[in-house]
Amino acid sequence: MSNTTHAKRHAVAPALALALALGMTALSGHATAQTTGVPATQAMTNSQPSSDTLSAKQQAIPLIASFMAASDMPRLSTALNQGLDAGLTISEAKEVLVQLYAYAGFPKSLNALGELLKVVEARKQRGIHDAPGREPSRAIPTGDALVAVGTANQTKISGAPVKNAVTDFAPVINQFLQAHLFGDIFERDNLDWQSRELATVGALAAMPGVEAQLRSHMAASMRVGLTAAQLRQLIQVLAERGDAQAASRADAALTQALAATPGRRP
Repeated sequence: MSNTTHAKRHAVAPALALALALGMTALSGHATAQTTGVPATQAMTNSQPSSDTLSAKQQAIPLIASFMAASDMPRLSTALNQGLDAGLTISEAKEVLVQLYAYAGFPKSLNALGELLKVVEARKQRGIHDAPGREPSRAIPTGDALVAVGTANQTKISGAPVKNAVTDFAPVINQFLQAHLFGDIFERDNLDWQSRELATVGALAAMPGVEAQLRSHMAASMRVGLTAAQLRQLIQVLAERGDAQAASRADAALTQALAATPGRRP
């Protein structure tokens, strides 16, 4: 891949979330998951045991994401401390905030990472030494191999190959999604896909005007193994410890996603 191509695909990252939702809500043909091409190691990373409840660590992730997207630094600091206390590693916390630049923008991501740095340093001063966690276990592919694995990841998460009026109108946006969001980011296996979706839902719930994207990610959350009961608990966590309006948007999105999913109870 040329340096010019690499630069172009990274330059449009703040617009990735919009195109992702459009792609996930307007798929060509019946939404039948196709997972061919997803590496076995990735499948292991993203297959989590089914449960009807979120762990304390999982509950912290949407709160962190919500406060990051709202630029609420005092509450983000509290949520980060709670997440680290619940077992979130520093690497996982960083990964959540790095990923969310694709949905909330670089400035909010950078500010949130700065807040995490302050939290970690303050905890060290208090004698708390948080687990550093790990970096991705394998090199991220490049060039055509990156596009191939990103397309496979996109198909699995979206439920079918992404093709719609918007991607036909601007094919390059889907190329950026496949190569960068679903390739560069989702191939990083130091954060599982359930955690990535919990973060994305939390961030989108905090932002008015992105209800279509939020609804798409509720459906994606269930595709990667989160249960409706866990997502209802996420909504409860947002209502009790986050923002009531964010919880309301998340509740409406889950209801709509369940109604549109065969075999799911609204």
